[in-house]
Amino acid sequence: MSGQRVVDQSDGSARLPLVALDLLPDELCAAIERGLASRMLSTSRPVQVWAHRPKVALAWLALMESLHEDSLLNERLRELVRLKIASLTQCQACQLARKSEQVDERDIACIATDSDHFTPAERAALSFADLFASDYQSIKDLHFQRLGCYFDTAQIVELNLYCALMLAGGRMTYVQQAY
Repeated sequence: MSGQRVVDQSDGSARLPLVALDLLPDELCAAIERGLASRMLSTSRPVQVWAHRPKVALAWLALMESLHEDSLLNERLRELVRLKIASLTQCQACQLARKSEQVDERDIACIATDSDHFTPAERAALSFADLFASDYQSIKDLHFQRLGCYFDTAQIVELNLYCALMLAGGRMTYVQQAY
């Protein structure tokens, strides 16, 4: 995208210019619409920044969509992990967004702790997500063994991918102030 196609930041809060929705390629608009309809996206604003690289934005959204629509992990677990990572990245948009009706305010109130409110599988995944986002060098074989008590290898791989995507997405959104 050239500088002439850049637009409207509405309130001017984003650190990088947003590309107007009507200037996005049709394929990217369709991906945004699907993301908003499925609650995978809370807003189009981060994607409007990424749209300066439309093919890369599409690839990012395709990975998000794959992990959202064809997941081996249940919706509740993904939302808990997403919110855990959001609490660590301090991305306001990520913290305020609700992507699942399966997580309620009590869950959110307990997310900072290793609460018995969560199932053992949820606690293992949340502990892993916490370390992944805050102290990844402390992750040891023991953590993978604990995950292995509740998840198969493909699910553990997906949990790693999901944590990486949520961590990177939250940090990008926060740093770019595109929420």
